[in-house]
Amino acid sequence: MLPLIGLVPLLAASVRAQVTATGTQGPTNPPQATMGTPVNQTSMSRLASVNSVDDWCLFAPPEPGVDIGSAEAFVVAWCTQPRNNARVIPDGTLTGVHFVKTDAYVQVMALGDFTKVNVMDGDFGGELDPHGPTGEGNPVGGNVTTDVSGSDVAYQEWMSFISYEMFCIRVCTSENSTYPAAEMCEHKLDVMGCRFVMPGDYTDGVFDSCDGDVAYPPGWYPVEAGGSTSYSVFEQYYTGQYTQDGSLVGYTVGTTVTPSSVYSTPATSQCTTTSSIANGLQLNAEGSVTGSNTNSGSSPTGSNDAEGDSSNNNDNNDNTDNGARSVVATTPVAALCATGFVAIISAIAILA
Repeated sequence: MLPLIGLVPLLAASVRAQVTATGTQGPTNPPQATMGTPVNQTSMSRLASVNSVDDWCLFAPPEPGVDIGSAEAFVVAWCTQPRNNARVIPDGTLTGVHFVKTDAYVQVMALGDFTKVNVMDGDFGGELDPHGPTGEGNPVGGNVTTDVSGSDVAYQEWMSFISYEMFCIRVCTSENSTYPAAEMCEHKLDVMGCRFVMPGDYTDGVFDSCDGDVAYPPGWYPVEAGGSTSYSVFEQYYTGQYTQDGSLVGYTVGTTVTPSSVYSTPATSQCTTTSSIANGLQLNAEGSVTGSNTNSGSSPTGSNDAEGDSSNNNDNNDNTDNGARSVVATTPVAALCATGFVAIISAIAILA
């Protein structure tokens, strides 16, 4: 949980001006987020919305047979309900979903069979964000909205991980001088996976919606010394090459020291549960969608109220992108070290 002093100051209007998207919708997208659009399972829309436990979207390949690392630039939106001219996630895909709303972001954590949305079986997936190696986003032209402020707003910073069995997305809706939206939606920890970058409840078989405390930005570890607070920041290890004056130049980021876990998992409260999420669309034996476009599910009830996901693609918008990297990130951190994708904790003073 963040210290309250880090969350207090900015007026809503000034915060929103800093974190809302300034560009236009991508060329494949409708002009704005819209519920109730026709079901189109060949759509190329890349407009995702993240609104509630049963109204959110993910990005996945438009066709089967390509891994997430290779498809990152052209993945498309799949939504739990017909919206945004996007594809609809077939019933039976999702086996557990957790929606969390905080003062700084909204977040979805989901378990299921994402081969039903064209993720390759056994693909431990990758990270998607609005940056990418060219600055045009992964996917190119992708946009993300949420209506938690009372109306649909497109936000500048978001991040998402997807594998064949796990999905998570965070949309950063607020910031202040200590915790910028770009840090809260850090996009360079792409081999660490959902549980590290977006800690929370990844329990399967449960569908719930909660208010939540704000997590520290991904990779941040508070250090108290001499009455002041600074942060150690996790920096992912990778190597690559770039061309300078006609010659290849190698570079290395990070070292071989990896933290054993995130600093903390934020608490949640005011949780409500539902028995399932459904929209009436199913896949037949040939993989085509059948069924009527009807919504179903139980009414919310009170309830109370965590594993390492996979990720592999490198979306660093810093001219040092060296492409997708395959990693089995359901393995513990020690196994990540064995792959060579390890990281450094470099202490930097951020808050005096």
